[in-house]
Amino acid sequence: MKKTFLILGAVVIFMASFSKADLAKEKAVLATATTTTHAAFQSNPGEKLINKSDCLGCHNKTNKIIGPAYVDIAKKYPATEKNINMLADKIIKGGTGVWGNMPMTAHATLKKDDAKLMVKYILSLKKK
Repeated sequence: MKKTFLILGAVVIFMASFSKADLAKEKAVLATATTTTHAAFQSNPGEKLINKSDCLGCHNKTNKIIGPAYVDIAKKYPATEKNINMLADKIIKGGTGVWGNMPMTAHATLKKDDAKLMVKYILSLKKK
């Protein structure tokens, strides 16, 4: 009886050692796939800047939160150089009154070129 338990215990330990190695490999593959997939969805430099900033606290791509949805902004403003500059300035200086009385926080440390990349991404979301 003791030999049976000893052999059974050895078999369980032996099999468990293989499953841990396989689990580690699966986690590594999953992490690589997740990183690759996430990067593929975030190929636009403007989108990357938005995701690094605090914009997503008030804005969403498709739904109004505190501020308007990005698709609604894209619907309202054609992607002209004048609108891109105006909206980039609004991101940097802040503003109020266009989408309601809730003010948008100023982002004074943001570079104008970065703000323009963000605006170009947002305006690219316009449904045709």
